[in-house]
Amino acid sequence: MADWVTISSLATAGGTLVLAAATFASVRSANRSARVAEQALQVGLRPLLMPSRLEDPLIKVLWVDGHYSRLEGGRAAVEVKDGVVYLAVSLRNVGSGMAVLHGWHPSPERLRGDEPHADPDRFRRHTRDLYVPAGDVGFWQGAFRDPNEPGYDAICQAVQTSRQLTVELLYGDHEGGQRMVSRFALTSGDGTTWLASVGRHWNLDRPDPR
Repeated sequence: MADWVTISSLATAGGTLVLAAATFASVRSANRSARVAEQALQVGLRPLLMPSRLEDPLIKVLWVDGHYSRLEGGRAAVEVKDGVVYLAVSLRNVGSGMAVLHGWHPSPERLRGDEPHADPDRFRRHTRDLYVPAGDVGFWQGAFRDPNEPGYDAICQAVQTSRQLTVELLYGDHEGGQRMVSRFALTSGDGTTWLASVGRHWNLDRPDPR
């Protein structure tokens, strides 16, 4: 004679197991979809700075003391005037999100691609926010004003002798995340025209592709 109580219990247990498996699969699929959506959102906000193209429009860069530079596409402005070192670079954001520049770190010499970037805590902070829209041009600017500041003499000498300079820029998306460091080289052959190039990018808030 069939034990209907046992059969009923087994059927209930089987149904519960099937329901649990379906729930697990559904939750796992939802988590995967959420991760994909989050990655898509991050890609949509992600900036990537490069030197602008030579045919990009001229930009007038103004400093707080009234000094200004005419910055042509693909070029940098490198000047020493009245004891102040003025530096600027014409940029193009080839990423899909707005770039917000946080700081910069200069070097009076060429840095190889295998040399690590400076510690983010050592970057000089900007006195105002600088933005480069996605798919558009903008600029970065910085200045050395204090002759007693570490690195001032070395930068001045490099500018006056037209040696290649290196500037690392720290920036991220407009939400404050996805920070990156991009290393730019500023090169001049005649001391008047300076060209900008980029040699390396580092991710700070996510795994690096290398």
